[in-house]
Amino acid sequence: MTGIPEKIIDFHVHLFPDRLFDAIWEAFLKQYNWHIIHRCYYRECIERLRRAGVSVIVYSNYAHRAGIAEDLNRWNEKVLQEYEDLYCFAAYHPGDDHALDMARRLVENPKILGFKLQLLVQNFYPYDERLFDLYELVIRKNKRILFHTGTGPVGNPYVGLDPFMKVLDRFPDLPATIAHLGAHEYAGFMELADRHPALYLDTAFCFLPAPYEGYNLGPGYLEKYKSRILYGSDYPNLITPWEAEIENLLKMNLSSEFYDRIFHDNAAALIRSLTKA
Repeated sequence: MTGIPEKIIDFHVHLFPDRLFDAIWEAFLKQYNWHIIHRCYYRECIERLRRAGVSVIVYSNYAHRAGIAEDLNRWNEKVLQEYEDLYCFAAYHPGDDHALDMARRLVENPKILGFKLQLLVQNFYPYDERLFDLYELVIRKNKRILFHTGTGPVGNPYVGLDPFMKVLDRFPDLPATIAHLGAHEYAGFMELADRHPALYLDTAFCFLPAPYEGYNLGPGYLEKYKSRILYGSDYPNLITPWEAEIENLLKMNLSSEFYDRIFHDNAAALIRSLTKA
């Protein structure tokens, strides 16, 4: 396959209110020395992705501390009304007094596909008992959880394969999407798909050009799990050009079915399944 695919669904975009974007970009610079090269706010993000050929955008944001998820989600609801073919994983923090009441209301919105848990930033375990009611809700209401639960770009006690497996031991049918292919424990997270049919993974930030390190298992794992992988860009929070990861994926000369599935078909089917009446 050569050239940017004609049909793209981006399943991992970040949209935040302007002031939060500013704070996040400064935090990336201070913590990781990452110079974000696409510093554009939400309307420009959407417009740029549309011009690049992305027909459907699935974005997320997260509550880095208790007390802000409700305001973030009011913003999400407003943005979702502004645009067609835009879907969201909403913010959630188990430390909020009325978190579950908020979640019960949000899951009635067909453009909210579920909730984002950014465990590296939010600093709680995926098996925190305060999350169990949320997990039961998304299972019951046919929604999903988008997890940042891998050890990339850095680790902490709350992320990694072992803490996440404790969740699956209790909720083996949890509808979960693992961001970044579970980096840096790629094999372990991808192999979970063999035992957990509701689990998907996205490619965001895994195929950066040199000198950055990323996915390292070769084509075999990608072909084996091609029915469970979703393309995601991490836009606009990128330190390389948007198209670089797509180009690196195309250079791997994988099957046409792989590219059709990860860039469009898997995501299209998943969205249909989550939004059906």
